Amino acid sequence: MPCRIVLLHATPVAMQPIQSAFAESWPEAEIVNLLDDGLSIDRARESELTEAMIERFVDFGSYGHRMGADGILVTCSAFGPAIDRMIEALPIPVLKPNEAMFQAAIAQGGRVGMLATFGPSVGTMTEEFDEFVARSGQKASLSTVLVADAMDLLRKGDADSHNRLVAARAPELADHDAIMLAHFSTSRAADAVRRVVDVPVLTAPHAAVTRMREMIEARAGS
Repeated sequence: MPCRIVLLHATPVAMQPIQSAFAESWPEAEIVNLLDDGLSIDRARESELTEAMIERFVDFGSYGHRMGADGILVTCSAFGPAIDRMIEALPIPVLKPNEAMFQAAIAQGGRVGMLATFGPSVGTMTEEFDEFVARSGQKASLSTVLVADAMDLLRKGDADSHNRLVAARAPELADHDAIMLAHFSTSRAADAVRRVVDVPVLTAPHAAVTRMREMIEARAGS
């Protein structure tokens, strides 16, 4: 039986990048996609992540667990506290979308930049980054540039314009040690960003697949 990994998506634009990453880095895994794009729509309307939305997100993950998941990978970065609750509630590995990317970025140096395209995620991602730094005992700071219109273009199917907008803002972070592309969906812009800056540009999907596999294999060997 192949290892079953359930992917939880809150927007359809996150699906292709992580599927490609699994195909390249862990093709043996059995991938199941669960999508509730109402989550990202409602999250954008809320000034804070409400208890009702946290419970809804945990229910989403619980359904994935009941499908026989060996692990769950969340692909949306705007639900940090809800993912924490899910980690506590489920007896299988649950991975936040950006933990592995944070680790890779900090390894490049202490000044980390981030290009984001979904405003509600910035606060939770900043908190997650700060918590990760505190746990690791390292020193690092995060500077974020929000490319406000890029996500809407991507949702309308205009990936080229999305990539161009993201790349146009990248030079603002060119003096940092590394630049992270905040969301799975933003990873499409990686090549365009790398053409305009000389610092390492990191994306979440491949790092997340590698970390998910490590978590599953460690659990199997314990």
